[in-house]
Amino acid sequence: MKKVYFDETIELEGGGIISGIDISYHSYGTLNEEKTNVIWACHALTANSDVEAWWPGMVGPGSLFDTDKYFVICANILGSCYGTTGPASINPDSGESYNHSFPLVSVRDMVKAHQLLRQHLGIKKIYMITGGSLGGQQALEWAVMEPDLFHHLVPIATNAVASPWGIAFNESQRMALEADSSFGKSGEGAGMAGMRAARSIALLSYRNGQTYNKTQEDEDTNLLEGFRACSYQRYQGEKLEKRFNPNSYFTLSKTLDSQNLGRQRGGVDKALGQITARTIVVGITSDLLFPIHEQKTIAEGVSGGEFVEIDSFYGHDGFLLEVEKITEVVRTFLK
Repeated sequence: MKKVYFDETIELEGGGIISGIDISYHSYGTLNEEKTNVIWACHALTANSDVEAWWPGMVGPGSLFDTDKYFVICANILGSCYGTTGPASINPDSGESYNHSFPLVSVRDMVKAHQLLRQHLGIKKIYMITGGSLGGQQALEWAVMEPDLFHHLVPIATNAVASPWGIAFNESQRMALEADSSFGKSGEGAGMAGMRAARSIALLSYRNGQTYNKTQEDEDTNLLEGFRACSYQRYQGEKLEKRFNPNSYFTLSKTLDSQNLGRQRGGVDKALGQITARTIVVGITSDLLFPIHEQKTIAEGVSGGEFVEIDSFYGHDGFLLEVEKITEVVRTFLK
């Protein structure tokens, strides 16, 4: 992981400001002399900049993100807890961590941070930008902000506008965080119980009933308690507790709520119409959180945009797990 400090002030859409910004990122492969052989991957809610770790099989020689040909980069997003400025960072005005006082951050604000890093690295063209879920929202936003920068745009399992359904899931998770009396306070373990519960809620939207009914079914039909599905939910909450920050979780869930590509642009259709990159939008049949009609809307709004639907058992998480199917779709598109 590399980290760069920018002595810059970002004025946020919500009216706040962040002065002095750390951005952490991973890169793979070699940037060519023209600085144009770039694949920029944008990560989702609780991931980090190590795309090779969270998207296994996607990065490396001969893979879709072929490191023999491309310079592959992923930057940790503003508001996260993996090296880029976020709630755990020190607020220069107070000398203490932002914690729950970290300002509201939109997808557009995240892209402003990406732009700082791109300019720092001297990248002049991006061959392809892609990402799933919140990562797809960043890719879309950036393709509107700097349309001439991108050759290819591949948003996966994402949307142009947050749905009331998705916002309801996010609010339920924040309610779980707020029900933890230690949330928003400093100190070891603060907010962790709330985040475990929030993660349990989130998992229900990442998968679906069919997935749970097959993978979490109990062989013992005489059980009265101790069900496999119960232990699975708790395990996933504890797993996140070991690697994430509750205040970042709260902050980034708000970012998801505020997604609206058409804000201050005359609406979504006008915003999508500004995209000039060759675009293919990938949807997942069983995705409950970002249903495929949302991806179809994106593809229809972009001039020449294509839509492809992937059949997956895994719901929204299919964008992380269906590497072979996504690779086949994107390779065909790039040819």
